[in-house]
Amino acid sequence: MFGRAHRAVDRRGTDSEKWRKYAGADILPLWVADMDLPMPPFVTAAVRRRAAQPIIGYAAPPAELAEVFVDWLRRRYGWSARAEWLVWLTGVVPGFTLAVRAAADGRDRRDLVLPVPAYPPMLQVAGRTGLRPLLSPLARRGERWELDLDDLRAKLTRRAAALLFCNPQNPTGRVFDERELKALTELILGAGCVVVSDEIHCPLVLDANRRHIPIASLDGDVAERSITLFSPTKAYNFPGLGGAVAVVPNTALRERFEAAVSGMASNVSPLAYAAMVAAFADRGRWLARRNAVLAGNGAMLEAAVAELQGIRGTHVEGTFMAWLDVTALALTAPAAAFEARGLGLSDGAEFGAPGFLRWNFGCGRALLAEGLGRLRRAVDELSARPQRTDSKAS
Repeated sequence: MFGRAHRAVDRRGTDSEKWRKYAGADILPLWVADMDLPMPPFVTAAVRRRAAQPIIGYAAPPAELAEVFVDWLRRRYGWSARAEWLVWLTGVVPGFTLAVRAAADGRDRRDLVLPVPAYPPMLQVAGRTGLRPLLSPLARRGERWELDLDDLRAKLTRRAAALLFCNPQNPTGRVFDERELKALTELILGAGCVVVSDEIHCPLVLDANRRHIPIASLDGDVAERSITLFSPTKAYNFPGLGGAVAVVPNTALRERFEAAVSGMASNVSPLAYAAMVAAFADRGRWLARRNAVLAGNGAMLEAAVAELQGIRGTHVEGTFMAWLDVTALALTAPAAAFEARGLGLSDGAEFGAPGFLRWNFGCGRALLAEGLGRLRRAVDELSARPQRTDSKAS
């Protein structure tokens, strides 16, 4: 339907971490958040042009990078940022720890509040910063996961150094709406803490009824207490290049963040800079077409899961991951049980939610169909076991 630009790539036999994990085994790799769909040709061309230069040395951000990024924020989300607010990074993951360190620096605040389930590197930040983790479980209401504002209100106190937030949410696929975000901004201001917001998946809104809203764009006072992390590497599928940007409007907070980054994060590759310029400058239809492919895949997965007993999903509004509840199957090791039946999925325990699995549907339709066939057979087999355990996997 969309031509070669969105046709699956065969990555077997390459240096792909995703595919190498199960090399030689009859297991479909549907785990790490790395699409099997090509990056756009205009990004490939930009990287090739830069690689043709005779030296790949230490690089400063290209002059046009801040310009195209600021314009991207304005065009897509109506947020008027300034070039001096930007700090360029090798990725959002190191940004989590460095941002929380900046938030806590010099302040008598020892709590880190984190909605869960959460992307595993986020769960490691408290240990790396010496803060006390306060986990706030999302509430499942019908077919969606929502912030538990009452729980967050109890945990976002004057002892909180930061709220570590993710929108669109990984792994549940929620795109938080304006009502939820405004309620959250009130809690942030009441606590006087910093919000560190991972918004790497913001271009990947798959539900036509949803739109991404950067939390810092809603309120000037919250913006002054914010570090927002962006990167085009997920949407344009070049995560191996590594590149991101932190938007930090408050001067003092930005200086603390830059001090935390200094000596702790490596230089961004000039190839990554070239790719980011090309992605943020994109004004064409490539991203809309990619999102249409992903939305079709997500709908196909949701329909298949809805027909199965013992497994439950929720509607994916953004990202290319589905969050599956398999607690009804009473498995002691769910990921291992499904792996033994040919499906390599991410273990929910790593996200702070045992009994769940994350499915990456950023792949070709044929691979997805094969995976769904295996899912049906696996659920039928596991549901039929007398004691509903995963002894086969163990």
